[in-house]
Amino acid sequence: MTYCLGIAIEEGLIALSDGRITSGTEVTQAKKQIILGQPGAQFVIMTSGLRSLRDKTVAYLRRAMREEQDEGYRSILDAVASYAKCLRVVMEEDREALETGQLSFNLHAIICGQLSHDREPAMFMIYPEGNWIEMEPRTPYFSIGATGYGKPILDRALTFDKPMRTALNLAYLSFDSTRFSASTVGFPVDISIYLKREKIWRSARYEYDDVREQREWWNSKLTELASHLPDGPWLTDLLLDKADLPALPRFSLVRED
Repeated sequence: MTYCLGIAIEEGLIALSDGRITSGTEVTQAKKQIILGQPGAQFVIMTSGLRSLRDKTVAYLRRAMREEQDEGYRSILDAVASYAKCLRVVMEEDREALETGQLSFNLHAIICGQLSHDREPAMFMIYPEGNWIEMEPRTPYFSIGATGYGKPILDRALTFDKPMRTALNLAYLSFDSTRFSASTVGFPVDISIYLKREKIWRSARYEYDDVREQREWWNSKLTELASHLPDGPWLTDLLLDKADLPALPRFSLVRED
């Protein structure tokens, strides 16, 4: 399993992926996002699924780029279409063998960037069958892999107009929530950003100790906030002794003849 997160906000794009690879009881590290294309015409691909499917599909895409697109793709949609074509070729070649080995063709991908014919940065999620959906501002993120653990904080706090600094913090916290609860997700974490004003990608990798301060701060703040939450009805219904509850007014019935 893995965790890849793509965020599209007004200022640009964020691509985050964990670096843990699990195979049975073996744990290794590998980068799950790549930047393809010539400088000034680059896009990011992140994948979740069998590593062999990912490597073969990306190899076919690289070959297609060399043979068909000497100057690079003109739009992210062109890159998505080429990737989907390569994905379907791999599916046709490998599906029967995978089924014999009781494995599923499970390669999901996120592709994002801004190329020469794109008016704005774009992001797509591609399913194993080769069909895709495009990001829209109303829900400005895609995630693939172990998606359940990091989703709540994004749904609560991330909006299209959030500044890049806040969106980066939310991306990290989403990853941290996921790796804390999913043993197949972990450090290192790779983060790339694309700023519209600069039109270039920047990338960095962080190990466990690189974010110790942020991790410890978040853990302490969560505990502190829980202790300061306004009292809920469950305290009076379930926790407090009846002797601690305020006395209820007594009423008497008066008989009128």
